[in-house]
Amino acid sequence: MGKVLHVSYEGTPYYDIEIQRDFTLLPDKLKSLGYGSNKVCIVTDSNVAPLYLEEIQDFLAPMFAFCTSFVFEAGEKSKNTDTVGQVYEHLIQHKFDRKDLLLALGGGVVGDLTGFAAATYLRGIDFVQVPTTLLAQTDSSIGGKTGVDFLQYKNMVGAFYMPKLVYMNISSLKTLPQRQFCAGTAELIKHGFIKDASYTQFIRDNSAKIMQQQPDAMEEMIYRSCQIKREVVEHDPKEQGERALLNFGHTIGHAIEKLSDFTLHHGECVALGIAGAAYISCQLGNLSEQQAGELEHILESYGLPTSLKDFSYTPKEILAATKLDKKMERGKIKFIVLKTPGEAYITKELSDEDILAGITHIMEE
Repeated sequence: MGKVLHVSYEGTPYYDIEIQRDFTLLPDKLKSLGYGSNKVCIVTDSNVAPLYLEEIQDFLAPMFAFCTSFVFEAGEKSKNTDTVGQVYEHLIQHKFDRKDLLLALGGGVVGDLTGFAAATYLRGIDFVQVPTTLLAQTDSSIGGKTGVDFLQYKNMVGAFYMPKLVYMNISSLKTLPQRQFCAGTAELIKHGFIKDASYTQFIRDNSAKIMQQQPDAMEEMIYRSCQIKREVVEHDPKEQGERALLNFGHTIGHAIEKLSDFTLHHGECVALGIAGAAYISCQLGNLSEQQAGELEHILESYGLPTSLKDFSYTPKEILAATKLDKKMERGKIKFIVLKTPGEAYITKELSDEDILAGITHIMEE
């Protein structure tokens, strides 16, 4: 029962990814890292707190000298420097120092915000990730990318800052609303599309079991997805090259997400972006129409959208929004396309017309 992955940072073993089916091993893992005589602050949101905060506090309070929590309003709109400032204030009031610990309990917003607070409070305090959503477990909790939104610009302020541990309880996914669970599958499907055709086959063959959250299928899916994410971030921890492949679907996806004012889930927008990027890959002659269609069919089998109906913005307005993304480099968009299913590459050579064609495709289907 359970699986463990070891992650290195700049060639040195740095932290473990624990994939378990409950929280019972969390105290022992923290003790093995030397924690216990210090303070811990559990940072979570208003959705997760009623579900898991008391359970985590019951596990941690006996082993720490002081255990406190900070709960903020759930949602992307709380992922900003104002909320980070409130975390700072809470830590200052409780006299947290560099020897103490933050624990991020929740989804991607909680993990990103807590990681950024940890990176910047007293120039760096340890933190651990306890992700409770599929998106966070297979993507945002791994690799040390932290950040918050600035005005309407997503993840514009952040830092690379590694956790000391990522502890996943896959049973926590059972409390996710179905729409949020489906949205989370987009990132792990993406991992197969960019890096591993055999993993894509596994996802295709086991869609029914995964959608029913059968434990063995879920554990294997999360493990294999985390393997791919680990491999990429170990090779390129600060996104100087290969790690940008993980942004497949995100250029168009982030633009749609921002323009929807975050009423569409991140994973839903990534799925739309993947469908657009697959179409562009087809137009470049890399994929056949059948291959691009198969990729869209996999997304749809997980309840993800591949077309955008009745959106209040035009394709040209979505294109304009892509140019506000932090992935711009010297005025050119770093766009991820597929060479084949299971192999992606980075290009800065797409024209506005190329990208517009991909956007138009998902709005006309």
